[in-house]
Amino acid sequence: MDSRQFNLKSIRPEILSTTINDEMSSDERFQNVVLRPIIKFQNDLLLEVFRNYIKKHKSVFYDLCLDKRMDYIENAIQKDMKLRNSMKGMIIGIFTVEEYLIYIENSSSLNKRMMNIVKERLLSHIQVFEKPEMLTAV
Repeated sequence: MDSRQFNLKSIRPEILSTTINDEMSSDERFQNVVLRPIIKFQNDLLLEVFRNYIKKHKSVFYDLCLDKRMDYIENAIQKDMKLRNSMKGMIIGIFTVEEYLIYIENSSSLNKRMMNIVKERLLSHIQVFEKPEMLTAV
């Protein structure tokens, strides 16, 4: 195993709840073995990217109720290609060459899985997207 491949795999968190079996599809296996650990590893960066996205879009997110915030996240992930591509790049950049070769064989399906996991991760961390408090001088 070359050093890049070894280093990339060694930094990924182990997800103990991951199930791997012979009946699962190759896409599901790739999702559980590759995508989930990488997305978990990139969690803080993905959250910060979305926090910046909120700021760049005039912070309208902060004026929304919880249901609308959830819709906002879902719509941003589904429809904003610049955001989508940026987040996909942060994940694909952590692939080994072997994983990338598997990914390009079925990138459309794997992209859907990837962005669904990212969306679920953002939704499960929605509380971190509260409006930053303004510090006032005393």
